[in-house]
Amino acid sequence: MDYSNKIIEGLLQKFKPVLGSDYDKYKNHVYRVFLNCILLDKTKDNEELYAFAALFHDIGIWTNNTIDYLQPSIAEACKYLAENGKKDIIADITLMIYWHHKITRYSNRQLSIVEVFRKADWIDVSLGLIVFGLDQKQIKANRKIFPNLGFHLFLIKQIIKNLFQHPLNPLPMFKK
Repeated sequence: MDYSNKIIEGLLQKFKPVLGSDYDKYKNHVYRVFLNCILLDKTKDNEELYAFAALFHDIGIWTNNTIDYLQPSIAEACKYLAENGKKDIIADITLMIYWHHKITRYSNRQLSIVEVFRKADWIDVSLGLIVFGLDQKQIKANRKIFPNLGFHLFLIKQIIKNLFQHPLNPLPMFKK
């Protein structure tokens, strides 16, 4: 299966120079998270939100060269959305990015997209060990289409580097 999303592909090209040799790693992570969102939420109208959130959620790692990337990722998303006539979704995308590493459930049921996105990223970060009730076969199939390519190893290296630089705040992206 060859799968692509117009929003994701367009924005990946914009960030290709800054992603450099990590381009394919990040692209595959973005698609795995996006597809997890689609598995968790069948609401077609939310796909655009998931595409934008998936693309921007970790981009600050590269644009600002930091593991403390939530605010830089949000800034990139807000800038792009404002410049491209999407101001109406900035608040939703901001919440989706800010809370995507929340350890516990996001409790505002009015914004279920935030919880869906949080779960989708956790599924990928856990390498499919946490599935939130989804079919593991489908998650594995998506991982086959979009393999890891060392993305998780890259993250571990960044976290270890940050641990030595900021021993009192080794995981600044995690929220309670």
